[in-house]
Amino acid sequence: MKLKMAEKSLFAILLRSPWWISILIAAVISLAASAMLPREVAAYGISAGLPFLIVGIVAAWRQLRMPSPSRVAELIETINAMPWRDFANAVERAYQRDGYDVRRLPGPAADFEIAKAGRTVLVSAKRWKAAGAGIEPLRELQMASKKAEARESIFMTTGQLSDNAKTFAAQQNIRILQGNGLAELLQDIVQPRNT
Repeated sequence: MKLKMAEKSLFAILLRSPWWISILIAAVISLAASAMLPREVAAYGISAGLPFLIVGIVAAWRQLRMPSPSRVAELIETINAMPWRDFANAVERAYQRDGYDVRRLPGPAADFEIAKAGRTVLVSAKRWKAAGAGIEPLRELQMASKKAEARESIFMTTGQLSDNAKTFAAQQNIRILQGNGLAELLQDIVQPRNT
């Protein structure tokens, strides 16, 4: 069973924050412990900053791998210009690169079933370049996920989601993949048109 960190936990927030914040917290905890604790136990106090140091290193690694804002904009522009066949092939190759078994689905609710380590996820990608999406395609994806007994669902879009759709997605464990997330997934697969 894979443990999932609570989205609003301190470490989850720090993982989404600039990496140097966690490193700074680790340094402050270590300095405070060494200054305030007796010499015999100062090492234990200093080690209290270790979890923050580790989170800072993980956050730095993730942020180094993220495409720059200009690269994200270029990739999104290229992705929006792609025909469905090319986009579907890119998505399939990206998940295969990440170690997933990918199976295309014929129905309108979900386009891919991806599986890894016994965990199945349904992916809806056909509406990737719609300007906006409401709750209905998410509801269809959620019903298909329930029927397939998938652990979670992913809805890909370069457009906007309505507030109702965002709320529904959060309630139904549907991950929205857009902007930076979509660019990160496809950055090694899709080459911007102006390069």
